[in-house]
Amino acid sequence: MNARPKRALITGITGQDGSYLAELLLQKGYEVHGVLRRSSSFNTGRIEHLYRDPHDPAARLHLHHGDVLDSSSLLRILAAVQPDEVYNLAAQSHVRVSFDMPVHSGDVIALGTARLLEAIRDLRQRPRFYQASSSEMFGASPPPQHEATPFAPRSPYAAAKLYAHFLTVNYREAHGLFACSGILFNHESPRRGETFVTRKVTRAAARIKCGQQDTLYMGNLDARRDWGFAGDYVDAMWRMLQAAEPRDYVIATGESHSVRELLDEAFGYLGLDWRQHVEIDPRYFRPTEVDELRGDARLAQAELGWTPTVRFRELVRRMIDADLAKCDARQP
Repeated sequence: MNARPKRALITGITGQDGSYLAELLLQKGYEVHGVLRRSSSFNTGRIEHLYRDPHDPAARLHLHHGDVLDSSSLLRILAAVQPDEVYNLAAQSHVRVSFDMPVHSGDVIALGTARLLEAIRDLRQRPRFYQASSSEMFGASPPPQHEATPFAPRSPYAAAKLYAHFLTVNYREAHGLFACSGILFNHESPRRGETFVTRKVTRAAARIKCGQQDTLYMGNLDARRDWGFAGDYVDAMWRMLQAAEPRDYVIATGESHSVRELLDEAFGYLGLDWRQHVEIDPRYFRPTEVDELRGDARLAQAELGWTPTVRFRELVRRMIDADLAKCDARQP
């Protein structure tokens, strides 16, 4: 008799990372379950290509209505699914928005993780647990940042992520959970939300090229980030839960680029001069800025065998090409 496939439960499955992770796990033969927040509009666009009618006996992707704000739904879903692995990707994920909604951001990111860990602790068969930590936790600490770099968060988002990160460490040490945190540096893709700076830039550049937009409003052009490809980073998540022992890892490319360089690459690829189209709007500045994030992922490379496959220029061009295709599709 064939053994059942591995089961994974993903919170935040409809986001960028959730969609790439679901794709990866399905390719590896997993049965994938996702937690879906109830909404009056469809928010499953990133995973529609993976979805099959649940009445189909061959379907291996299953969605469950629930929310990390609601402990009862987490308990119900975990009891029904009995997963081997849980990936907690749910978050209010926009750093700038967290300054405007600090209480909600903390409830979702920090206490949402607490609710999920508590629900897992009560299970007879405890799954392995992955927590999506963030390079934003390093904040004001100078680069390069690695696993031993002190944390110095500079936003409500980063502070909430730090609570969730240390709580994951505590559940590993106090309760014996196989619990890992991936301290992921910025990771992007054509599936990135349109309000995040990389996608905001590539979408605007494509629309300007197509004559559908003329001006792009930006904030701090001097901030530097370590940008990688989301598809590479979900592979690192999976590798962490296959390891013999749980621990936390920095996942990064080791390169940093400024927002100005991002504009150079995106607009230059289309033969445009961004200086003719970009205007600075103070509303997009953060009250407290993180000047530079650049990760040192040598531990992940040594222990997990993980290395990034997509570098900055290729990443930007992939995103431009995808946004240009959408732009062309809207042309009469």
